[in-house]
Amino acid sequence: MKQSVIPSHEGRLNAILIFGPPGSGKGTQGKFLSSAGNHYHLSSGDIFRGLSPDSPAGKIYHKYASKGNLVPDDVTIDIWHHFVQGLIATNRYFPDEQLLLLDGIPRTVEQAKILERYVDVKRILLLEVAHRDVLIHRLKRRALIEKRGDDKKEDVLRHRMEIYEEETFPVLEHYPDTLITRFNAEQRPLEVLRDILTETCDLLSNVT
Repeated sequence: MKQSVIPSHEGRLNAILIFGPPGSGKGTQGKFLSSAGNHYHLSSGDIFRGLSPDSPAGKIYHKYASKGNLVPDDVTIDIWHHFVQGLIATNRYFPDEQLLLLDGIPRTVEQAKILERYVDVKRILLLEVAHRDVLIHRLKRRALIEKRGDDKKEDVLRHRMEIYEEETFPVLEHYPDTLITRFNAEQRPLEVLRDILTETCDLLSNVT
């Protein structure tokens, strides 16, 4: 039988979840860690914002995101999984050699349950910010710098914070406490990175 030239991967993907409220620095730390350890940082936000507004998935995403709401769980994971398979098939992500640094997913308990089919969570990095106003300020500044329309309206931002507290934060209860490491994300980004590297250096250095 002819061997396929398309890369494939059997079994679940080894992953680190980067967890925290909007504006806590998940994307920043994911990029830092990706560069430091040669692993693959995947932001669910980047996936969805990259969807064409005219595509079926794009229409669903923009319908919910414009109001600060979450995309339905099954649709979210389907889009995410399809994207990851594309990364593997095009040799951009090598699951046997790299950890998958997941940023922004799972956002609900149901997503966490579905994601277990595809992912083996090795560690959860919880970025904590005690003051909501700090997050709002960061998101507004990011909206100006990155021209992100979903971060411009304060009422939408505050609604996103409420969704995180009511629907996303409880996701942590789905995982054993031993997997969760907490970090003070009100520090400067490099200070947060220092703390994360101190706690995860061994894991980042050895996928298996």
